[in-house]
Amino acid sequence: MKKLASILVLVFAVTFTTQAQKKRGGNGERDSKLTAEQHATLAVKKMTLTLDLSEKQQNQIKPILMAKMAERQAAMAERKADRKDRKRPTADEMFAMQNKRLDDKIAMKNRMKDILSKEQFDKFEKMHKNRSKMAMHKTKGKKGSKSNKRDQRGDRS
Repeated sequence: MKKLASILVLVFAVTFTTQAQKKRGGNGERDSKLTAEQHATLAVKKMTLTLDLSEKQQNQIKPILMAKMAERQAAMAERKADRKDRKRPTADEMFAMQNKRLDDKIAMKNRMKDILSKEQFDKFEKMHKNRSKMAMHKTKGKKGSKSNKRDQRGDRS
């Protein structure tokens, strides 16, 4: 009887942990159901709350974010198709993608600098730094991430 009870406890424990892991991993599917315009609208509203944007600033930022979101969704669809075909980018393609990403970041920063006031832009910069820190922290524990591999080797810097 004790063996049966301990086996049942073990089965329940395994079941609960797998269910918790499934719930945690489903975040990306929910976001992909929104259109680029919906993503942009939500982003503008969040920025309005944190940066106290005027109506004119909102109207200037929304098309920029819509284009950015549409481009992001297209790139995600392309990566998903490549992953399905098990196609990996070459070193030159990786360089081109990273170069384009950094160019886009610079262009976005310059556009935002033109639209926002000095105080708003400083707050915007702090928001993005915090977001990138959180993203690094979030990916640190994921399987296959560079920082996780570095930590496992003991090369922590």
